[in-house]
Amino acid sequence: MKSILVYCGANVGKNPAYKEAAEGLGARFAKDNIRLIYGAGSVGLMGVVADAVLANGGQVTGVIPDFLVKMEVGHKGLSEIHVVESMHERKALMEKLCDGIITLPGGYGSIDELFEILTWAQLGLHKKPIGILNVNGFYDFLLKQLEVMVQEGFVKQESRNLLLVSDSIDDLLQQMANFQPTPHHKWLKRGDT
Repeated sequence: MKSILVYCGANVGKNPAYKEAAEGLGARFAKDNIRLIYGAGSVGLMGVVADAVLANGGQVTGVIPDFLVKMEVGHKGLSEIHVVESMHERKALMEKLCDGIITLPGGYGSIDELFEILTWAQLGLHKKPIGILNVNGFYDFLLKQLEVMVQEGFVKQESRNLLLVSDSIDDLLQQMANFQPTPHHKWLKRGDT
């Protein structure tokens, strides 16, 4: 993978492990010559991961809607920045620019982006690997809810398998490199979304 899209919080969170994971992921991207694609923010884990890539000589592409530029939350030191008109355009362009997706801890925006990109994969709109870096068990309850959704017949196991999970950067990147999606047409039937 030459570029990975990262979804993460506009806050750093209370546990220092979240910031450490973002710094570690950014450093790893730079080391492996993986371009970071992200929402162009300068704050929270978004700023931390971008700064770590840049500090280690890597490349960062940000995509930000113009209203956030006006709020002055955009990162000023990126390798490349795209200013778009809406959040919808931002999501679409970030997906277009990446070879895979990783979600770090975050809030509503990160969860929104994660589930939208999973839905796109389920519908066959892309075949890119999607992973969660489950730092400090942050997503344990969310993952339990996904299992309930499978058990109760609202999500097929094949759809659940689209989401890769690890608490290790090395392991998650390896899973993503080995990811082979099930062709959606073989299992997507009415009622799957």
